[in-house]
Amino acid sequence: MTAARFGRRPAQPWHKGVAASSRHVTMRDGVPIAIDIMRPGDAAPGERFPTVLIMARYWRSFALRGLAPRNRAPIGPRDPIADFLVARGYAVVIVDSRGSGASGGSTPYPLNDDELRDYAEVVDWVTGQPWSDGNVGATGISYEGVTAELLPAAHPGATRVVIPQQVELDNYTDVFFPGGIFFEWFAKGWQHTNEALDRGRLPDEWGGRLASLFLKGVRPVDDDRDGSQLREAISSHAANADVAAYARAITYRDDPFGPSGVTLDDFSVSHYRDDIERSGAAIFSWGSWLDGATADTVIRRFTTYSNPQWGAIGAWSHRYLNHASPFAPSKKLRPPRDEAWQELTAYFDHYLKRPADGSADLHDERRLYYYTMGQEAWKMTATWPPEGVRSERWYFADAHVLSPEAPSQPAGADDYEINFEATTGKANRWRAMDGVTKVHYPNRAKADRRLLIYTSAPLTEDVEVTGYPIVTLYVRSTDSDGAFFVYLEDVDERGRVTYVTEGLLRALHRKVSADEPSLTLHVPHHSFRRADGQPLIPGEVAELRFGMLPTSALIQKGHRLRIAIAGHDSDSFARIPATGDPVITVERNSVYPSGVELPVIRRTGG
Repeated sequence: MTAARFGRRPAQPWHKGVAASSRHVTMRDGVPIAIDIMRPGDAAPGERFPTVLIMARYWRSFALRGLAPRNRAPIGPRDPIADFLVARGYAVVIVDSRGSGASGGSTPYPLNDDELRDYAEVVDWVTGQPWSDGNVGATGISYEGVTAELLPAAHPGATRVVIPQQVELDNYTDVFFPGGIFFEWFAKGWQHTNEALDRGRLPDEWGGRLASLFLKGVRPVDDDRDGSQLREAISSHAANADVAAYARAITYRDDPFGPSGVTLDDFSVSHYRDDIERSGAAIFSWGSWLDGATADTVIRRFTTYSNPQWGAIGAWSHRYLNHASPFAPSKKLRPPRDEAWQELTAYFDHYLKRPADGSADLHDERRLYYYTMGQEAWKMTATWPPEGVRSERWYFADAHVLSPEAPSQPAGADDYEINFEATTGKANRWRAMDGVTKVHYPNRAKADRRLLIYTSAPLTEDVEVTGYPIVTLYVRSTDSDGAFFVYLEDVDERGRVTYVTEGLLRALHRKVSADEPSLTLHVPHHSFRRADGQPLIPGEVAELRFGMLPTSALIQKGHRLRIAIAGHDSDSFARIPATGDPVITVERNSVYPSGVELPVIRRTGG
């Protein structure tokens, strides 16, 4: 991925230094919202700039111990993207969301209507400033990426382009309940982090005492010289939602999230799809095969939204901390950070600094760039799935074999007592959502001893798996519920086992819905709604058909494919059932042919 491959190269830096200021902007209800304004330090009198907004939940700016660096954006240890954009002719405005940082007010749940209205009012304030040319874009990672994507819905007029990075579209399936299973570790950790920040303290996850040697806390606005405004803001944050407690009480998608009565759907990005499409804003979304569901997010958006659109799916961790492909020995980012920012800036340039003649370039084309692990190469497609992908069915067979041949015998099954110590570790794709974890999947040969596995014969040619594998399990259980984790793995000639992707589903939610989903799906649709809940009947066969998360990986000739089945991921998800020692039986016969459908591109001459 280079500027030449993705698009035209953006302008090189021509501005020097940063002119920065901070202030409150008072909202319609009197709540003060803290913003930082950064513009080129050498701007000519009266010069106007397009503005990029970054709307933050985790402090817009940090108060440093000692002197802040000169001619730099005053945003503390955050990646210096503001400096990168300002040097290339942009104003950058960073916002503390309502109920956080140096902003006042409180939040009854994330991304509530008042929060979105605040961002619209900030846009109105920005476009009324003498240094603004009236054109607005937004970007950010994680929560800041979600707010960027929602800005066109909140203020469609001035917002012409957004670049959401590493975000989720569906708060139920992508954040709190992947596969309907409570992501307990994240909910607890996110609440713990939020509580610390909202009290003006540095979270332990951010380095704790060591970080406090360099950082005081959130930075007050410029005219808050005695800190009284900041103290008042922090006091108002005490009424913020307890997201962990609210999430813990949920089982179904339509259960209420806390006392406000809203559901997780009500403040998901997908809820605002129609508004985002009507805005016509261009979208360049970024995700990763190894960062939660962010690759799935990029693909669902790309195949659903009518907006001008680019997408990029790499193999990095949540905040680009490392290259996470388990096939690659080097963990250096691909592409390097500055090269990625060149692509981001070129996209902003096209939509915020377009030539007066309205001439088009390749940024007007719909493109999805994706990285194939194992091959360690970038590719581009205008459609999903990419050309050449076809589905191949592989079946579970006797002696724990994964076979391309359908079973012919009417009987055959394997028993598996759920091992509740099974785990994908503390550096997996899910825990990376905390923003500080570097994704790392080591050799899983030992971990697989706790799982039910099916392994193929050595491949006779290279096989590229690109897309969404789909699992079909015919199971009996001694319990009325359970969590099913299914892993696709690569086994090399020496027996090293490499994680490729996974799918997960709570048995209670196994019903495949005939309803139209709000976003284009490439896997069986589960509603996760109360009306569709189906407890298992102990001893009776049940069908579980569900998708794995998308991937692109090259499995080399001589390697073997493996499907590994677990009933728990102990370092990340809630235990289902909470007590007991259930045993499942996986049927693998001509009546109940359990297996997996793989989206493959066959490569000859490998």
